[in-house]
Parts: sequence; structure tokens; C-alpha cells
Amino acid sequence: MAVRLYEESDHAAAYLQYRVTPTEMITRIMDFMKPKVEKKFNLALDVGCGCGQGTVLLAPFFDQVVGTDISPAQLDVAQANSACPNVTYRQCPGEELPFESNQVDLLVAMTAAHWFDRPRFLKEADRVLKPGGCLALLSYTMDMELEYGDATSALNNICGEFYAALRPFRDPHLGSSSSKIYLDMFESCSYTDKEWNGCLRLKRTVTVNGYIGMVETFTSYRKLKQKDAAEAKLLSDNIRTKLLGAMQVSSPDTELTMVIKYFYMLARKP
Repeated sequence: MAVRLYEESDHAAAYLQYRVTPTEMITRIMDFMKPKVEKKFNLALDVGCGCGQGTVLLAPFFDQVVGTDISPAQLDVAQANSACPNVTYRQCPGEELPFESNQVDLLVAMTAAHWFDRPRFLKEADRVLKPGGCLALLSYTMDMELEYGDATSALNNICGEFYAALRPFRDPHLGSSSSKIYLDMFESCSYTDKEWNGCLRLKRTVTVNGYIGMVETFTSYRKLKQKDAAEAKLLSDNIRTKLLGAMQVSSPDTELTMVIKYFYMLARKP
């Protein structure tokens, strides 16, 4: 991987606790694969698998699923929380996969490919994929929205304050737009059978603390925390207080709806 992050044990645990499990995206990937394949799938790779939330979702569709990541801490969490007998994990960079050529039915990277050396990763993906195998790359924008009755507009103004405060700490490797990174990879992919979706809105019920916890897993927040832990905590506490005030509730365990805006590319190797 071109950039190494998410490697502390506490960060890996928070990632498992707060990050979204992209169940609907797995359905979209499998729908893309199934029309042209008659037999059961053999091998899927989840590259940059992190704590394995998405990896285990692939288990029902493949004889073997392998999650790979550069972070031992993330893999420790993944292994500790996996009960699927056909799912295993291996430590390696996304650009150097320990698999033979033309072996993989599906290679997926969920909220990870933006950290890779992208030209090297795409070349490696092409090497390991079987003819007819599929590449699926997906992620989401940082600007999640919140819904809570008449307070929805106010909540999203407050969320905007949160994101604006973190923007100066955005990793320069990401540039100004993560979705543009993926669109560039889509456009550079030579496979003719491919599709792009720039915004798929998924909804999750979370608590106010759950929303705050998710934002705190982002690299921009972690960089702020490394710079000044007190400032990071004050920011989170202020946003939490404002959200509760707008909702006219006192408990940060109050539930609301979080809207996550996914973008993705799907492509089939000739």
C-alpha cells in the first residue's frame, strides 16, 4: 500500500465498532457477476480488508474468501471476529498480492483503494483476476448526512461545521475529492464491460455517539488528535452538544438516521 494508516490497535477496534458494513454493495457486486457465470465462484479477495466487516459478507458466495491488509492490528481484529470457516486473512500490500495469475473470481477493495499506489494496484488486480473475473472498487464521501424529523436541516449544518474543521487535516494523498480518484481509476481501466455509480445513498440507524464515533475514525480526525488531543475532544464534544440541542434531546444514545453516499466502479476482465 502506498500509504500506511489505521495500524494502531485502538483505531482498528474503533473501525470495527463504528464503520458501516456495506451489505447493499455486496448485493450490487454479486448482481454484476452472476448473469455471465453459471457455476459457483471459487475465490474472492478483499484487498485492504481492515477489520473484515466486508470480507465476511462475501463468504456465502465463494468457496474461499481471503482478506488482505498491510496492518497487523486490523488483521488481528478481523481474525478475532470472524466465524466463517471459508474466510482467511493474509498480511500483504495491495500492490503485491501472494496469488498466482488468473486465479481470482472477484477482487474487491472497500474504502481502501484510495490509499494504494493506484497504477501498481490496478496492474496487480489485472494479473490475479481470471478471464471473466470482476474488479469492484467502492468507497463513500466523508460528508454523511443526518435525518431527525424537523431538525434535519439544522443537523446537517452542524455536520458541515464538523467536516469543515477537519478539512485542513485531510491527507494530501487523497487530493480534494475521493470520488474523483475512483472515477479516474474507472476511466483508466481498459475493460469494456464496466459500470460507474457516482452516488448511492445508503441509510443506517445510529446513535448520536455512533455518528461522532464514525467521524473520529477518519484519518483527518486522527491527525487533528495527534496534533492536539484536547482540541480534537473539544471539537467532538461541541458537535455532540449542538446536535443534541438541535434534536431537543439530552441523551447521546438517541437514535437518528445517517445517510452515507457511496460511489463505486465494477469491471469485468475480458
